[in-house]
Amino acid sequence: MTPTTRKTVLVVEDDASIAMGLELNLTAEGYNVITAADGEDGLELARKGADLVVLDVMLPRLNGFEIVKKLRGENNPVPVIMLSARGAELDKVMGLELGAEDYITKPFGLAELLARVKAVLRRDAIARRPESVVRAASLEIDAGARVVRKRGDVVELTATEFDVLSCLVNAQGKVLTREQILARVWGVNHHGTPRTVDNFILQLRNKLEEDPQAPRHIMTVRGVGYRFAA
Repeated sequence: MTPTTRKTVLVVEDDASIAMGLELNLTAEGYNVITAADGEDGLELARKGADLVVLDVMLPRLNGFEIVKKLRGENNPVPVIMLSARGAELDKVMGLELGAEDYITKPFGLAELLARVKAVLRRDAIARRPESVVRAASLEIDAGARVVRKRGDVVELTATEFDVLSCLVNAQGKVLTREQILARVWGVNHHGTPRTVDNFILQLRNKLEEDPQAPRHIMTVRGVGYRFAA
């Protein structure tokens, strides 16, 4: 990375040894690294700006789930990778459904974490590339600006909701399976389930369709998956 393209990674971790190890290795990879040792400080630093947040779940004052919920509630699209010693599938699904991009269970390999950081930043950069605006009836989807309008009014979507919508739109009418959507939005090493995709589809329909029970755009292809109809 050149100095003009260096990405800033915020590490929110209360274990000093883990935080120091992440800071040293991320810095060696060419990232600017800032750290916080508790949830409230981490939330404030995330609000001030970072390209990626590596976020522990169990934190003093404010836990990782609460931080992600607050950021997405404020429409802050910063990508988040959650870290947790709790490996229960329910915790992983909760983190992803709140809007985290990835979830890694402790103990983790450093090479794996660095690869996930690169993958999440790469997907985020691709999603932000300027592209043509897609119009479908009352909807206007601007992929470059990451903005969706319905009858001219901005619809507030979380970062992950927008990524799921973009994934369907970019398929240009082709049907995507739930597994394909999981891989394209969360990466091939995702911890989500088909139900994760179903939940995001339901949220998108509630926000975008005139009648969520009879969708015109976000269509179910029974036994296969979903497709976007313009």
